[in-house]
Amino acid sequence: MSRSFDWVCKDVVKKLQGKDLSPVTRLSDAMKFRQFAILQRTPQSLFWKSEDTPVGYSLLQILEPNLPVPEPEVSAPIPLKHTVSQKLKANTGVNAIAEGSVSAAYAKSCGYEIEVRCTSIPDSNLESLQNRRLLDKEPSFVKDCRMGRKDLYVVTEAFEVTKDTVLEGSSSVDLSGKALIPHVAKAQAQGQWQRETTDSVPIQKGAVVAYKKKQLVIEKDTCGEKMWGASGSGHMVPVGRIEEPFQQDFKHLQNEVSGKTEQLAMLSKDIQEVVFSSLLPMLSDREILYDLMNKLELDQLGHMDGPGGAILDQLRQDSIPPWIDLRNLILYLLQALMELSDTQLNLLALSMEKRLLLHQRELVKSILQPNFKYPWNIPFTLQPQLLAPLQGEGLTITYELLMECGLEIELNNPRSTWDLEAKMPLSALYGSLSFLQQLVET
Repeated sequence: MSRSFDWVCKDVVKKLQGKDLSPVTRLSDAMKFRQFAILQRTPQSLFWKSEDTPVGYSLLQILEPNLPVPEPEVSAPIPLKHTVSQKLKANTGVNAIAEGSVSAAYAKSCGYEIEVRCTSIPDSNLESLQNRRLLDKEPSFVKDCRMGRKDLYVVTEAFEVTKDTVLEGSSSVDLSGKALIPHVAKAQAQGQWQRETTDSVPIQKGAVVAYKKKQLVIEKDTCGEKMWGASGSGHMVPVGRIEEPFQQDFKHLQNEVSGKTEQLAMLSKDIQEVVFSSLLPMLSDREILYDLMNKLELDQLGHMDGPGGAILDQLRQDSIPPWIDLRNLILYLLQALMELSDTQLNLLALSMEKRLLLHQRELVKSILQPNFKYPWNIPFTLQPQLLAPLQGEGLTITYELLMECGLEIELNNPRSTWDLEAKMPLSALYGSLSFLQQLVET
């Protein structure tokens, strides 16, 4: 798992064990999830979460002014600490590389020590906002909500860091020895492949690491009068969070992904090439991927520097068939990629360059298909015939991709352990590999 702010926030949520508590996934947005911030969500899949995107407004900014604001409740400081240190070293003795002699080592070290406090608005105090009138001049996201095109939420509880801190971590992968080269009889390669990563992430006082939200419902005149006895041009009501359905059958995931990739395949090779050549350099920078996703979610198809701009330019072209929603297809992929760690994004870029995606997708499918329905830890075996094309460096890249999902894998043993927490990132990895493989085939 990445040693990033994203990893820390997810771990904080686990420790706090709060119902409906969500982690903040991006450090640059950590100040945008404060009390009353309005969020937007455009879910594209049933199998991984869509990001909550701050629209840039507070609830108080769209309500009539000069009225009392509910006083928040502030908790006592909560100290939190966590360290991770893991080392794996072995000969990769699976049948897939029986004719070679390869040793691999994987190590990671990360941790944090922070103090947070909770700022919340009790439900009883929220009631004072429920029937307030909206300002006459509505932002575009309010109009989209009225028309049912977007779901809006309001932050009602935020866990803020009480003092400046720095997160640090490191990881390394080392592969050495000789390995059989696929498709070349008796040919072997010998050498060493290493990758080292270090992280140092400063977090400012006041940064939000976790939050709770309630859905924001904006009603017109008639609905408001009928349901809540309100009057005026419109009003808002924060209501409880609505859980999205989640199918427990791998077939549903497979059908969803294949339906999207089939639409992608209907685009011209030129369009697919633009998307492929733009995405490849973006995988090494989560911030750029998030910026692009943010613009697509907010329907902002204007200027953007770099490869993301090329995708936005393509979306403005008339060459896209009207029955294919390329914007939503790209959003689908970006939301899947956001479920993965920074390490996995870098490994996906390597996999694209080395043409490993198809083999990796089949391996991930072989893990998900039989285990998808199990909510407990259960042993499974990696299939040697699927590992066979992933020799040497490719095998190490693939193992690290899987371990970053939360699977327990032994480098010298094909026997592994299924973990329910790996289900969502594995599903997102399966979707990402399927999409990227389609683009690689262009």
